[in-house]
Amino acid sequence: MHALYSEHQAWLLGWLRRKLGCAHQAADVVQDTFLRILTSRDALGAMREPRAYLSATAQRLLVDQARRGLIEQAYLEELARAVAQHPACHASPEQTLAAVQALAQISALLERVSARAREAFLRHYLDGQTHAEIAHALGVSTRMVQKYLVQVLLQCRALDLAP
Repeated sequence: MHALYSEHQAWLLGWLRRKLGCAHQAADVVQDTFLRILTSRDALGAMREPRAYLSATAQRLLVDQARRGLIEQAYLEELARAVAQHPACHASPEQTLAAVQALAQISALLERVSARAREAFLRHYLDGQTHAEIAHALGVSTRMVQKYLVQVLLQCRALDLAP
């Protein structure tokens, strides 16, 4: 791991800095990338092309960050809508913390399901799309969309997070 970090950290930092336009954010993603590889069971043994592996891992982390940002943004928009509709009735700091923690748990859960199940879940519960619309977008049957949603909801239920 030390050799991998020594040989490729500067390259990955430069690549991410050019991609993101922010040295601080790039440095954070570099550290997260190496941490992800360090905590992965098979990463070091399976790595044939270190730079390709590092850049793919960093890309996945950026996608995860973007997804969490979308979930957080959707929550904040919904919270703003609720406050606008009922100005005297807003969430307490404890309720807000509980909601943010639940969103973090859902985000972590979504990282563990298949990409299609995650996409179906987000399209249905965040974008409000119907099963038919999701099926068309994913190129699958509505029955498969139902299976994807059940898969994620069962995971949520196991964590007591069902929407």
